[in-house]
Amino acid sequence: MHDDFRQDIDAVSRIPSVPTILDVVARVTGMRFVAVARVTGDRWVTCSVKDDLGFGLTPGDELQVETTICHEIEQSREPVIIDDVEVDGVFCNHPTPQMYGFRSYISMPIIRTDGSFFGTLCAIDPQPAQLQNPATIGMFSLFAELLAGHLDGQDRLATSEAALSSERHDSELREQFIAVLGHDLRNPLASIDAGLNMLAKRPLDERSQGVVGLMRGAVVRMGGIIDNVLDLARARLGDGLNLTRDADEPVEATLRQVIDELQAIRPEAQLEVDLVIDRPVPCDRTRVGQLLSNLLGNALTHGAEDRPIAIRARTGDDGFELVVSNEGAPIPEAAVSSLFQPFFRADTRPSQQGLGLGLYIASQIAEAHDGTLDAVSTPQETRFTFRMPIRHTEAA
Repeated sequence: MHDDFRQDIDAVSRIPSVPTILDVVARVTGMRFVAVARVTGDRWVTCSVKDDLGFGLTPGDELQVETTICHEIEQSREPVIIDDVEVDGVFCNHPTPQMYGFRSYISMPIIRTDGSFFGTLCAIDPQPAQLQNPATIGMFSLFAELLAGHLDGQDRLATSEAALSSERHDSELREQFIAVLGHDLRNPLASIDAGLNMLAKRPLDERSQGVVGLMRGAVVRMGGIIDNVLDLARARLGDGLNLTRDADEPVEATLRQVIDELQAIRPEAQLEVDLVIDRPVPCDRTRVGQLLSNLLGNALTHGAEDRPIAIRARTGDDGFELVVSNEGAPIPEAAVSSLFQPFFRADTRPSQQGLGLGLYIASQIAEAHDGTLDAVSTPQETRFTFRMPIRHTEAA
């Protein structure tokens, strides 16, 4: 048994039709030795055999390839068919028939889909045989193609199984990454926030109060960045964003809480709020609040500092709509189409903060709600609009 060809021998043995193929060849041709051989430039190894001659070869046995006609087939990739070597004009003086004691011979190359040569389906017998006819040649050609197809199918299956195993491994790594990221970043941040809350309750001079305020703002921004990175991992590496829809609790309170928190961080910002929500919105309130936080944070960063930012929400027969708009320099037209790509930043102002994930995560939240998030930017206004269906969601 030759370990170098163990994989090929096993591959042929896994083809359930091989014994039947060898038996049919023997019955149709009357030849008493039929084999599937793996043939390379320097090796000839039996993969499967039907030996009614007592020739002595079993799977894994090897012949010197130079002594076989299959050696020539490996080079020419053309079948060789001999009814009777004693009267054959090409092979009558060939040493192989005399060496192995056969008069009739047929060998068909097995060519893989990628064009590689695997070996041959061959048969020999000490007696002459009627092989030079379309039926026999067609049968051998069909069986060789069938063997090649099975071998290709095994390779595809092995590739698919390897990919599935790799995907399972990657999935486990993704879950570990998300868990570790959330734990290792959130915990230190929570400790800093707790310390700042404790300091805020103590008497501080004006300068210290200002420092604490700046640090609390930094904590909020860092928390938002962590949320965005985790959501990027879930959206791109995991199974997408998970939603917990609830139409029983009003979404307006969540929206106002987000607005109040950002107003506390940027007290100088002018926020014009107009929320008219007169019916239940079956959404994930936390996620919609995150969407608003990302849009409002974007407006605070890029909008004109001396002009107001408008936050408007409406419910109607056609669904729920949330709009955040600001004045200031418009987004370049070439950049609008890339706004919702991860890590995209429309400009590189030194004051700009974040990783460029906010709008991407907002778009993913909109998509998870079967909604849309659109951007329009003109010299007069930059406006982001989130729309989601209500009736459709309730029906689902």
